[in-house]
Amino acid sequence: MTKNIYELRNTENIITPALVYYKDLILENTKKAIAIAKSPDNLWPHVKSHKIREMIEMQLALGITRFKCATIAEGEMLGEARAPKVILAYPLVGPNVDRFLTLIRSYPETEYFAIGDDLNQLRLLGEKAAAVGLTVNALVDVNVGMNRTGTLPETCVDFYVVASKLKGLKLRGFHFYDGHLGITDVGERQKEVDAVHEKLRIIRDELKEKGYPVEIFVMGGSPEFPCHAKHENVWYSPGTVFLFDYAYESKFPDLPFVPAGIVLTRVVSHPKPGYFTLDLGHKGIGADPPGVRGKIVGIDHAAHVSQSEEHWVFQVEEGFEDEIPPVGSLQYVIPTHICPTSALYPSVLVAENGEITDEWVVAARNRKITV
Repeated sequence: MTKNIYELRNTENIITPALVYYKDLILENTKKAIAIAKSPDNLWPHVKSHKIREMIEMQLALGITRFKCATIAEGEMLGEARAPKVILAYPLVGPNVDRFLTLIRSYPETEYFAIGDDLNQLRLLGEKAAAVGLTVNALVDVNVGMNRTGTLPETCVDFYVVASKLKGLKLRGFHFYDGHLGITDVGERQKEVDAVHEKLRIIRDELKEKGYPVEIFVMGGSPEFPCHAKHENVWYSPGTVFLFDYAYESKFPDLPFVPAGIVLTRVVSHPKPGYFTLDLGHKGIGADPPGVRGKIVGIDHAAHVSQSEEHWVFQVEEGFEDEIPPVGSLQYVIPTHICPTSALYPSVLVAENGEITDEWVVAARNRKITV
């Protein structure tokens, strides 16, 4: 990774830290995803990484018509963008049940899908939907090993049969997410993904025998996306690939995407020999996962020392003191995890051809817009 693909002109008045999206790189990443999927019709991408309407509009213009989200606010943003099909890939509990029904009524041009793994919650959703004259599209969430949400593969056929009889619901298929895999070796990753598809095949065949032909299977996340793309008759659901980040770039070298989101930061101090401090603390860059939180582009021999709310301290290795950047200099940091980083900023600067050309509001950053 070299600095010249991110370096910007006329940065004197940019307040740091600032999050910058490189529009040309996002477009390139999106086109690569479409090529891997063989068609935009095969993609059902997640919007949680960016939460931005303009990103959705870019993808709609490229022929992507299906989207996935994690919050009601993201679902509302997708409705405002007139996305044709939207999965809310998060269990509906508490006030979100009524909010989801309001969402469906507020954006009739968008076909919304709920997911579920609990019969009582699906029953409640269906009853509330029926009470206001709605029938809700639903997918059964399947736990394929992440142990976060979902019904187990060995029980989901019976679950599907029972859930399909609930009033106010129309079961349309299944949602599979295998974010627990995280296998660097692409061959081993492919084997694990193939095993998920074998579970899918068994589920599909059993339901067909019982008279329940299943219409929709939405599969996987970003690292596993090209592996899922070896299989047909499913939709692929990457999210981070469009922005990408340092974690995926370093752990999954087989993925052809390029980090397209950068945090601009300035050096504010040289507190002791060999040390420098950036104005990029916890409040400016995602603090998960544990460990390195970002890569400073062009500085290869600096190690993290400490980070607090507004400061990030580094020490350069002995013999590389010439890499210490001067106080006041602008630095470009690739976040380790772009998704929580994006949520820290109310808006992002948009770069094209070495210049800032626009600013996009992170519209679904908050938990509520209007619904």
